[in-house]
Amino acid sequence: MRFKQAFKPFVLTLCLMSFFSLSSCKDDDNEVTWEWDDEEVANIDKPKVIWVDAAANFPDFANSKENILRDLKLAKEAGFTHVVVDVRPTTGDVLFKTDVVDQVKWLGAWLPEGYSKIERTATWDYLDAFIETGHSLGLKIFAGINTFSGGNATSLGGEGLLFRDATKKSWATELLTESGIINTLDKGGSGSKFFNPVNEEVQNFLLQLVEDLAAYENLDGIILDRGRFDEFGSDFSDYTKAKFEQFLGHQVANFPNDVMVPGTKPGNLPSTLPVYFKQWLEFRAKVIHDFMESARNRVKGVNPDIQFGVYVGGWYSVYYGVGVNWASPDYNTSAYYSQWASKNYQTYGYADHMDVMLIGAYAAPTKVYGSNEWTIQGFCQQAKDKIRKDAVVIGGPDIGNGAWATESDATINSAITQSVDAAINACDGYFLFDMIHLKLKNQWPYVKEGIDEAISTEK
Repeated sequence: MRFKQAFKPFVLTLCLMSFFSLSSCKDDDNEVTWEWDDEEVANIDKPKVIWVDAAANFPDFANSKENILRDLKLAKEAGFTHVVVDVRPTTGDVLFKTDVVDQVKWLGAWLPEGYSKIERTATWDYLDAFIETGHSLGLKIFAGINTFSGGNATSLGGEGLLFRDATKKSWATELLTESGIINTLDKGGSGSKFFNPVNEEVQNFLLQLVEDLAAYENLDGIILDRGRFDEFGSDFSDYTKAKFEQFLGHQVANFPNDVMVPGTKPGNLPSTLPVYFKQWLEFRAKVIHDFMESARNRVKGVNPDIQFGVYVGGWYSVYYGVGVNWASPDYNTSAYYSQWASKNYQTYGYADHMDVMLIGAYAAPTKVYGSNEWTIQGFCQQAKDKIRKDAVVIGGPDIGNGAWATESDATINSAITQSVDAAINACDGYFLFDMIHLKLKNQWPYVKEGIDEAISTEK
């Protein structure tokens, strides 16, 4: 049993103290000691987190430490306290020291003249530059990785391990489609090409990566993004079928139809489910749960003080579609979602293995307040309830995609300011995706206004 499980009544304050200071307190006998109380943590002390996507920000940061300093200063001045820098983009290659996979040589990004290849010619360490610069400004630096991404296909071509090494095709996920089961590399199309999370070779490869990342001196934390299956139709390989049959304890004669019918969509399930459907959801959630537990253990084995966490989408009601139960194992999923969740589903909630969880409260700019999913406030409130104080819960919006890209500037700017209040008072902090959006429209003043108001108006 982990420490924070044993002392659960005090876990929120303890975790926030640990997350914000990112250091343990030790007495003269080198025993870990803590101070806490039951009062709510003030907004001024809650983390304010900004994400830095690798590809979108690559034109500025790939080859310029000066630009990193410039923009981290802007983040600090706006009131952010923590930065998550993406060091394993969707290509699956990396921007940190490791011998496990190649370094990023180029990424595609949108420039005024169109989608273009941005090459990295600098030889200095990308992650170290963020750590050194961020710490000089008093910011905490977390490294984010696209966990189960193995390659990325764009109009510029394919990049990453799955495109570079034909022997790794068996690592790629196989998708259930209306036309049959096909390897994601054979399906074609653009976007991230996922590994199969069930594959033990894939898992060992990724665990070595996070272990190398944890070895970074002075890195404050690690956040796993895309720690999930590709989609609802993933993975239906023979490999995964055999692992599922081991999970069941017997063979499945009519695969995949006794598991899932092609074309099934999360949130729009048939009234009659296949015989093994709920057990299939259990199995997928167990795969991700067990990987997260292993990743935490590997990270903490290298550095017990580093913070470990995940980014997940706040839409829990349909998140089973990507094989993830991010709630606490104390949250009885089947009591609320009996259509798809078995009584055993809650066993594979992994929140108790996390120090911090970033919640994508990705509602529209016209849906800031409310108590339901698909409002920023509701996403945060519901995540807080489901996580049951097992981890620090930090939520907030994506301010550049979906309706955020089409609404008027006045609506968006106001929503950015309001999003701070909606999120920070509903959970344990504020999270914004992505730095590039603030930069493109110079929207820093609006998030600063929201952070300042959240602090100044607090009783």
